[in-house]
Amino acid sequence: MIAGLFDGPEVIVVLVVVLVLFGGSRIPKLAKNLGQAQKEFKKGLSEGAKDDDDSKSE
Repeated sequence: MIAGLFDGPEVIVVLVVVLVLFGGSRIPKLAKNLGQAQKEFKKGLSEGAKDDDDSKSE
């Protein structure tokens, strides 16, 4: 669904806008924070699923 939203030239424009807004030095920090947030989100999902399994088996 989202893959069809951005074609070749649009991706380049978005990347340039992100580079201008955040600057080259802040992009790695932003990517690191997004990765950590994704990791925490997945951890929370797995803990929630484990809690659901534990409560169903009781």
